[in-house]
Amino acid sequence: MDVMPLLLLVAGSAAIAAAARRTPVPAPLLLVAVGLAVSSVPGVPDYTLDPHIVLPLLLPPLLHTAATDSSYLDLRAQLRPVALLSVGYVLFATFVVGWALYLIVPDLPLTAALVFGAVVAPPDAVAATAVARRVGLPSRITTILQGESLLNDATAITAYRVALAAAVGEGATWAGGIGEFLLAAVGGVLVGLVLMAPIHWLRTHVKEALFQNTLSLLTPFVAYAVAEQVHASGVIAVVVVALYLGHRAWEVDFATRLQEEAVWKMVAFVLESAVFALIGLQLPVVLRGLGEYEGALAAWYAVAVFLVVVAARFAWVYPATFLPRLSARIREREASPTWKGPFVVAWAGMRGVVSLAIAFSIPLTLHDGEEPFPHRNLILFLTFTTVIGTLVVQGLTLPPLIRLLKFPGRDTHAETLAEANAQAQASRAAERRLDELLTDERNALPAPLADRLRTVLERRRNAVWERLGQANPVTGESVDDTYRRLSREMISAEREVFVKLRDARYIDDEMLRTLLRRLDLEEAAAFRETA
Repeated sequence: MDVMPLLLLVAGSAAIAAAARRTPVPAPLLLVAVGLAVSSVPGVPDYTLDPHIVLPLLLPPLLHTAATDSSYLDLRAQLRPVALLSVGYVLFATFVVGWALYLIVPDLPLTAALVFGAVVAPPDAVAATAVARRVGLPSRITTILQGESLLNDATAITAYRVALAAAVGEGATWAGGIGEFLLAAVGGVLVGLVLMAPIHWLRTHVKEALFQNTLSLLTPFVAYAVAEQVHASGVIAVVVVALYLGHRAWEVDFATRLQEEAVWKMVAFVLESAVFALIGLQLPVVLRGLGEYEGALAAWYAVAVFLVVVAARFAWVYPATFLPRLSARIREREASPTWKGPFVVAWAGMRGVVSLAIAFSIPLTLHDGEEPFPHRNLILFLTFTTVIGTLVVQGLTLPPLIRLLKFPGRDTHAETLAEANAQAQASRAAERRLDELLTDERNALPAPLADRLRTVLERRRNAVWERLGQANPVTGESVDDTYRRLSREMISAEREVFVKLRDARYIDDEMLRTLLRRLDLEEAAAFRETA
């Protein structure tokens, strides 16, 4: 197996994603653009998306990172809009987009058109999360988009399986489709509920951080595989387990949390970068199979489908936002929304790699194995253009749209004040606990060490209050920046002395590593206290 193309993909996409942080263009869009450009370079190998790799190997870790970073409490508070989008909208889009394609393309069976509708129905979890992070959406809108993107793949994959069974002649029925959907949804939840408690127990009772992180990396794959094995939704199982583990993460050892954060940031960065680059690199594969639809006809189909996909989301989002307010109970419980929030939610429906992976899983032939699947190459092409169109058009215009609509920004002063009050309450509790412990002779400490514990506690308490102060009038730095800079300068001076002592053979390399790790932890603590 030639690993060079894979290495080039990972290294190149990571480098482009890192460079994108220095530009105003979101990394997903730059990666797609570069992928499109590179795909036309002679000699570049084909990077065909294999659904047997994307769905079980790439989707679970991406869903896991998105779910653990989400808030279970916030998602529960927004359960109605999330459910209406992740289930209702996906089914609505499947029928509307499928019916539109059936009317546009001559000789296309309705069942095959519905297959396409299910393929492009779900906005992508990776795309929604990546762009939402960059543009700084209001927290409620971000929660709704994240919640939708976590669960809509399960609805779309189930709808795709039902439509595909009908298209290839396997005799699917409405009752069977509803039954399969319920099995996938309920089964996925049950698998997640069964797995989450023992996994969390292992995480809290096994004290070896390396083993815990290995377990953390395996968790999404295990949840997905177990659910799919019993014909349930692996997507839902992964999300349920990840939400539970994220909600209970405070019970895990601090070393595990620190390592997990670093490991999963790296995993998410590499996978997200490679996924968006792969989208652009599909262009040659898609164009080669287009055949009779090359030219203006294919372009007309692509534009028409893109417009239908965008319009269908608006047609669902506004009624789903305002019709529930006919209920007096909802009006009393929730503030009245404006037109701006639903507009952003409707415009943020970018499609991504999941749609492409599902499209590539469409079989070449029908159930009898002789007749080709109707218009398969056209469906692949339209899936590709829809993904590219939504990412580029909606992704590029979303940031200026949010600025134009003038959503209220985050109140950083209020957030810092809340943080300071929370820290003050926690510090008082810690101080009381310290006084209780020091009264026990078994916990006797020399006075300097006891004072040091109190000093560290006081510094942590005061650091947040100092953040409310003014910037340094000379340097323009905030109090946080000045504290970090001085701390790092001091630690850097210590580090240079340790290296000189090692070079003079006064200490050996093992002792140097021990001393440097101690300084690294001190530097990390200084950064976190003011971050």
